[in-house]
Amino acid sequence: MSSILEQDQTEAPTDPSRRRFLGRTSLTLAAAIGGAAVAHAQQRSQIHAGEADHSSSNPGQENAALLAENPNSNTPPETDFGDIGPIWYSFDLARKRVEEGGWTHQVTQRELPPSKDIAGVNMRLTAGSFRELHWHTADEWAYMLYGNARVTVLNPDGTIFIDDVSQGDLWFFPAGYPHSIQGLGPDGCEFLLVFDEGGFSEDGTFLVSEWLAHTPDEVITKNSNLDAAAIAKLPKRELYIFPSDLPDTLAADRAEVGGSSVASKQQYTFKMRSMEPTRADSGGEVRVVDSHNFPVSKSIAAGLVILKPGAIRELHWHPNASEWQFYLAGKGRMTVFMPPGRARTMDFNANDVGYVPAVAGHYIENTGTEDLIFLELFKADTFQDFSLNNWLRRLPTQMVTAHTNLTAEEIRRIPTEKQEIIGR
Repeated sequence: MSSILEQDQTEAPTDPSRRRFLGRTSLTLAAAIGGAAVAHAQQRSQIHAGEADHSSSNPGQENAALLAENPNSNTPPETDFGDIGPIWYSFDLARKRVEEGGWTHQVTQRELPPSKDIAGVNMRLTAGSFRELHWHTADEWAYMLYGNARVTVLNPDGTIFIDDVSQGDLWFFPAGYPHSIQGLGPDGCEFLLVFDEGGFSEDGTFLVSEWLAHTPDEVITKNSNLDAAAIAKLPKRELYIFPSDLPDTLAADRAEVGGSSVASKQQYTFKMRSMEPTRADSGGEVRVVDSHNFPVSKSIAAGLVILKPGAIRELHWHPNASEWQFYLAGKGRMTVFMPPGRARTMDFNANDVGYVPAVAGHYIENTGTEDLIFLELFKADTFQDFSLNNWLRRLPTQMVTAHTNLTAEEIRRIPTEKQEIIGR
């Protein structure tokens, strides 16, 4: 049976000369339609003919800088076909909310519609500045991108967790648990927040300042024994992000609130980047953090992946959740495969977000000259994936030959075990 890419699909013919134009259009529309403009009815022969002559030229205007960053998105491999929906957005396209003390911007389901399970927020706090006391409707998982911060979270039993985090560390705060984040010296911090609700908005958090501002004065007096003079000092609007003095030492803060007698028994922070790699070889490293080694993180599982130039995150899929990615450094590309016979390739750079539907096949390749570093995030308590290589090698040889036309000798070249990363 011929490949769907080779079938004669005469009901919707596409002029090969449109291919590059449609590819360029998909860059500007990727956030909304993720490449839906890519021709659905192209045959490989049409692509080859269009690229062999003058058909693929564009004598008109081009955004050269954007094209240089997105060569595979603009002119995808001939194996791409059809529409799988959006799989890319960038924090650099998201509006920043700037306050005295820092800034924030977000990529949620509004920007990346298929991502119903996860939303992301990128935030910066200067030294001493607070993300004010608040809580959320969603669980919060965070990765420190830069600098240092002090975090606090209160348990329902009244115990308190206070800790300092640095670049490469993470934290997890359950939904409804009140918490705070404060930038430390010398230059504050920047971090990625991940929430297990795709439609989450950082503007929709429960803020202490707003609650007090919308509570009658006499109720505050009854509740907190504050007189009119004290109540007059309370904020009349949200604080959100605001500057303050640097705190005392961590030990001093812990002692001031009651020491070990009120200290949380739960650990809400984790040193991800400095942990031993879950897997490492010449192609790079993978570190996996989920409820197995970070018990409090029951709704977010994560992998920190470092790919050396030319290496790939092997062909695989995840059976238990969709995948939300954040790219920290480097340059790469990803192809996502969906039935029936659909595939889309996109380029990714630092500060980009990638999305893979649950159980969709995909790979990630380092196409640059530096390490490609990214986070894989899932709304799940455990990190699970299936390796195509591992599957093929666990089957009887005759079965694999029947499906692939490969000889037994050729099949034996395929790696037997799941590798996660395959070097150049």
